[in-house]
Amino acid sequence: MKTETEEWISRAEEDLSAATDLFRLRTRQSRANVICFLCQQTAEKYLKARMAEAGLEIPRVHDLVLLMQRLLPVEPLWDSFAPVLRDMNHYAVKFRYPGHIATRADARIALKTCRSIRAEFRHSLGLPKK
Repeated sequence: MKTETEEWISRAEEDLSAATDLFRLRTRQSRANVICFLCQQTAEKYLKARMAEAGLEIPRVHDLVLLMQRLLPVEPLWDSFAPVLRDMNHYAVKFRYPGHIATRADARIALKTCRSIRAEFRHSLGLPKK
């Protein structure tokens, strides 16, 4: 596995670990906004890891659907992830600005979705699901 791929994976795992730890905290202050954002970031970094491993140019964008589309020549079945990734794109923006507040339920869904697609991304990279 390429060094760059490993670095993307490491950063993705850091984001997922932080999101999971924050979700487990039972505090009065909601951290759902951050959890949702970190889940989007996890997916983004796994997509970029797969791009690195395939030798594709990695654009400095955060659009998960665009990243997935660039991977279709390598992973044609990933087109089925488009609806889920489109939904996850909202986590990068919607809850980062005033006017929208993520709920604990949103955070739960974000984590579940993130873990689900992460398993497929890891499988594609020849890694265990963990």
